[in-house]
This record gives sequence, structure tokens and C-alpha cells, in this order.
Amino acid sequence: MACEVARMQNPARRGSTLVIRGEITAQEALTIAGQVDGTIDVAGHIVTVEQGAFVAADISAAAIVVCGKVDGTLAAATRIHLHAGAEVKGDLNTPRLAVEDGAVVQGKVLVKGQDRVTMVA
Repeated sequence: MACEVARMQNPARRGSTLVIRGEITAQEALTIAGQVDGTIDVAGHIVTVEQGAFVAADISAAAIVVCGKVDGTLAAATRIHLHAGAEVKGDLNTPRLAVEDGAVVQGKVLVKGQDRVTMVA
């Protein structure tokens, strides 16, 4: 449901059977349902990794929502939200972090600024 809400706000979507290798740069929100290997830079917008998606890439965006699997560094200007079932192998860098019960992180977490980490049941 939470990834459904994020998808409704995202005009660009990469399908579940699509495999992309290389660099993705966008000036609009991006939803990934398939597989991406490389780098993702979406300045000023949100990147959503849907349940069932696999991303082997560093992601840089205004906000990052993960419901699937990511192997790479996540850097968000405003927030990172890891939903139940999300799996991240890599470092997280953000001023706000929300982690739902059942999400898994293997890596360092740097929360900069005066905001906080939120554990969501």
C-alpha cells in the first residue's frame, strides 16, 4: 500500500521485466519495479524501489522509498523510508530515516541534522 501511494506520485516507471545497466539521471520522480545495475541520480525528486525490484546501484535523490532490495549507497536530501520487507546492503545518508519492522539494513547509517530516526511498527 505504501509503495502504491509513492507510485501514484511518480510519472516515470521502470517495469518488472525491465533490466537496465548503466547510469540513470532524471529530473522527475522515478519508480523501479525491475532490475537496475549502475547509478541513479534523481535530484529534487523521489525514487521508489518497489517490492520485488532489485537495484544494484548507488541512489541519490531528494527522498528514497524502498520496498524491494537495494545493494548500494543511499543518499537522500530529505528522507529515506524502508518499508517492511525492504533489504538494503549499503550505507544510508539522510537527515530523516524511517524503518518499518521487518526491514533489514547491512551498512552504516548516518543521520545528519536535527531530525530523527523513526521505527515504524
